[in-house]
Amino acid sequence: MTGFSHSPRIMAIINATPDSFSDGGKHKNLNDAVNWALQLAEEGADILDIGGESSRPFSEPVRVDEELSRVIPLIKSIRQKTNLPISIDTTKAEVAKEAIFAGANMINDISALRFDPIMAETVAQHQLPVVIMHMLGTPKTMQKSPYYEDVILDILNFFDERVSFALSQGIDKHNILLDPGIGFGKTTEHNLKILNHLDQFKKTGFPLLIGLSRKAFLGTITGEKEPSNRDIETLCANIWAIMKGADILRVHNVRQCKKAIQIIDAIKKEMVTDGSA
Repeated sequence: MTGFSHSPRIMAIINATPDSFSDGGKHKNLNDAVNWALQLAEEGADILDIGGESSRPFSEPVRVDEELSRVIPLIKSIRQKTNLPISIDTTKAEVAKEAIFAGANMINDISALRFDPIMAETVAQHQLPVVIMHMLGTPKTMQKSPYYEDVILDILNFFDERVSFALSQGIDKHNILLDPGIGFGKTTEHNLKILNHLDQFKKTGFPLLIGLSRKAFLGTITGEKEPSNRDIETLCANIWAIMKGADILRVHNVRQCKKAIQIIDAIKKEMVTDGSA
């Protein structure tokens, strides 16, 4: 086990969508959404991840103009209130570009630069951090009987190809982060195997983002059907991810995650003082 070698950063999920699986439509009003983002910042978020297109299983893609109308006013308004890093969760180069102009500092692309032929060029042009995530198929198809020869090896091979592509397009190595895509074309067993072998992804040398907040596989394990009631499950799995070396945790409940990290940091400090680290 990697151990508590560092404190992970918290990426707060802000869905400007009517249909996301956990909090879709919760903050329809722009002022409400901005205030929610500022509350998450106050609770300890290190990054605000804003998305305007749901990626829940079987979801349909949205038009570029619709996605822009959801995220750009929100990013502009948040940027006027805080200097906290803002991530744009999108697979569309035009949305990423406009989000950057509005104040975003990072691109979180669940397609790993595959869905839009000019996304890599856009990332390279602006030289901002980009999250390359593994997904089997598309959100609409990813949960239709996902299959792997070896889920860990298959994802590692995917990352190797995608990182090579990113570098070939001029994206700086130091701007690349990896996300194994828990819940994106994976069964419960696949997700658990990924969590158990996060150290294999750490060996790539790239920062590791883990997004498992409130996901269905957690409810499959505990029997909790309501996503918003899965925060305890999320916390337990995230503590495991921290132990395995996760660098960023993407969560809905920032306050709870922050408290867990504070406790872990306190224990780690005692271990160093005691000489048992």
